[in-house]
Amino acid sequence: MHSNTRPKFRDFKFGVTRARVHEAQGATFLTADQALLPYAHRMTDRLVHWANTAPDRILYARRDPAAGGQWKTLSFKQALDAARSIGQALLDRGLNADRPLVILSENGLEHAMLALGAMFAGVPFCAVSPAYSVVSQDFDKLRHVLDTLTPGMVYASDWARYGRAIETVVPMGTEVVINSVANYPAYTGTLIDFDSLLAVKPTPAVDLAMQATGPDTIVKFLFTSGSTKLPKAVINTQRMICANQQQMMQSMPAVAQDPLVLVDWMPWNHTAGGNHNFYMVLHNGGTLYIDDGKPTPALLGETLRNLREVSPTWYFNVPVGFEAIANAMTSDEQLRRNFLSRVRQLFYAGASLAQPIWDSLYASAEAEFGERVVMTAGLGMTESSPFGLFVTTPHSKAGDLGLPCPALELKLVPLGDKTEVRYRGPNITPGYWRNPQATAESFDDEGFFCTGDAVKWIDPDDHHQGLRFDGRIAEDFKLNTGTFVSVGPLRSKITTAGAPYVQDAVITGLDLRDVGAMFFPTAELRGLSGLGAQASLAEVAASAPVRQWLQELVTRLAKTSTGSATRIARAIILTEPPSIDLGEVTDKGSINQRAVLKHRAALVDALHAGTAPHMVSPQ
Repeated sequence: MHSNTRPKFRDFKFGVTRARVHEAQGATFLTADQALLPYAHRMTDRLVHWANTAPDRILYARRDPAAGGQWKTLSFKQALDAARSIGQALLDRGLNADRPLVILSENGLEHAMLALGAMFAGVPFCAVSPAYSVVSQDFDKLRHVLDTLTPGMVYASDWARYGRAIETVVPMGTEVVINSVANYPAYTGTLIDFDSLLAVKPTPAVDLAMQATGPDTIVKFLFTSGSTKLPKAVINTQRMICANQQQMMQSMPAVAQDPLVLVDWMPWNHTAGGNHNFYMVLHNGGTLYIDDGKPTPALLGETLRNLREVSPTWYFNVPVGFEAIANAMTSDEQLRRNFLSRVRQLFYAGASLAQPIWDSLYASAEAEFGERVVMTAGLGMTESSPFGLFVTTPHSKAGDLGLPCPALELKLVPLGDKTEVRYRGPNITPGYWRNPQATAESFDDEGFFCTGDAVKWIDPDDHHQGLRFDGRIAEDFKLNTGTFVSVGPLRSKITTAGAPYVQDAVITGLDLRDVGAMFFPTAELRGLSGLGAQASLAEVAASAPVRQWLQELVTRLAKTSTGSATRIARAIILTEPPSIDLGEVTDKGSINQRAVLKHRAALVDALHAGTAPHMVSPQ
């Protein structure tokens, strides 16, 4: 393609492309130039609607190992029937906001039915990170979650994975639901079979309970990642979820253009998977194929298997996932053809997507179909349900956020050298459950939620292009010279320059004279080292090929720096993976800068003292 030829993109309409901007009292206010159209009173109305109009359409599907990996499906009619039975069972047990349902397990059909049943009965539920039960050794975060919520019922998919956590943390008087109680060890508490909930005969009481729910009814609690403190329980109401789905439809009308099909691994204990994607298919009458794969070496094969078989119309992943898929498509014709055959948009979140990955995805689509698939991004958070901002053009770049969705007001507030974006709208949480102090601290005097995200204009002379991400305010710091270091853009620069060997970077230098960096490596770094699979990460980091690559990377970064705040003066490769117990990483893969710096303080000191193992500096 000639450089002056405009690339051809698959048809995709952007719903919000213009903004209204005004300034008052030192802040800038930004809104979409269109109103939010009427939206559902409650999400259960959408379940009833689709169960009546498309009863046999698949709502959720998951491979069943007991059936040779064939897809086990849940239709809209089956989902409604299950929701009414489970809802009745929850009402019979007196569950409510003070005694909600807690789900400990991964995504699954039983998980989906429990979530729908609780919502139908007006009983709040909470999907908890499975890592708190199966990865954590001390169960501190799980204990905090249960202490905060005081659940009336706890569900886990199987005892083998969750039994130790249940015996250690779940109060003995709390009823525990398991997919099958047969052949499990004796449990002195109350253990019941999931199917017994489905066997409950619904009465008019459950339908009346559903009709009694409204915009202010709490649907669920979603816990924050706890980047600086213990996780907080974000209240999610019917208004938030229903308004956000309408906001999404108006910002990206393509979600309703064709029958919506997702192939998705994103965990339902996170807002991206549990709100954005879970309710997207429910709202639009679509289908979600639960992907038991993940963008990890051990589980990537399952994701590729699913994408070879099921063609999504919309696809969401984190950058490391897109990188793995892009690499696989260069040599896998079946994957390339099936995955890209009808997808209307690719959506990334969680970190910046390196330009070489974009180029590879574009190249695969152009080679197969003669057109590019639109790559999109935006900005949101657990407290915004999560959809907030969305790009306005197919020609966006990494870091572009675009404009706010309809009815979401943005307040841009200067804070030192940064500008914080704050939110107010129907999709914003009323606060944190049983934590009035954190709630009060999170809203300003005009009722805007303070996000801690920094933004800047894509083009200061054309506000209709919207905003770019400018890092997290809490991550930024100053050197002892008073020079301000903007961590977000610097991390993005490093991961782009370090592809495909750098997964993420932790920036050091608070109150010191220069900037340092600690790199979390990708699995590809082992291949670069030339060492076998048995070699430790320390041996990989010490190998000559890796040390030469790191030296070249740091030198190249230094040559493109613009001053001490952007110059990496010293760097090392981290040889211990991030710890979920210490809060260094979420199970979605996001690195918590503050936690890494706190728990690896000795290594940071050694880095800046010049004594860290295998440290390099620019040449």
